[in-house]
Amino acid sequence: ALACGVLILSDAEGPRAVPAMAVLQTGSADGGLTPLEAPLDRQRWNAIVIHHSGAPAGDAATIARMQGGEGLVGLGYHFVIGNGQGMPDGFVYVGPRWNRQQPGAHVASMPRVSDTARVSLQRRPSPDDLNRHAIGICLVGNGDRREFTERQLRELVALVRRLQRSLDIPSDRVILHGDVAETSSPGRYFPGAAFEEQLVRGNP
Repeated sequence: ALACGVLILSDAEGPRAVPAMAVLQTGSADGGLTPLEAPLDRQRWNAIVIHHSGAPAGDAATIARMQGGEGLVGLGYHFVIGNGQGMPDGFVYVGPRWNRQQPGAHVASMPRVSDTARVSLQRRPSPDDLNRHAIGICLVGNGDRREFTERQLRELVALVRRLQRSLDIPSDRVILHGDVAETSSPGRYFPGAAFEEQLVRGNP
């Protein structure tokens, strides 16, 4: 079935909203996630990292400005999902890094050795590896202060499942940012167990 909601695409005149069915086509070879400016690089992507923006409201432009203050050029994530405050609830923004099939800039430094995240230290990939090979998805909001919206989470699951199937990404390579970096993102209110239960298991 077609994904729900709307994708926000970037063009020369700024973000524009289009129906999801205009982009996410049932039965397409890549799950409907066709980048606009480059061929889908199946050899690059082997993981997905889930983040929050850390602010209660915003959109892709405000997140990009915030990241610019940290020295990044442009939006570091591949996708951003709105919460109804600054960006429509459940809408998925497809960033330039996805449309150009470029590495992300979304995984921070490694956590302390004492960290107890579910990704063990022995098999934890480096931030550089994840930025090069993991798809970054950001939920607008602060998961340490309040829950994400039901629609946000529904669209997150739908997007992640499509990416898993399209790119053969196993469930153990769908990672929370706090599992691989010294951060709480996507926050303590993110429903990690329920999210994991909805991932594509086995061979996508």
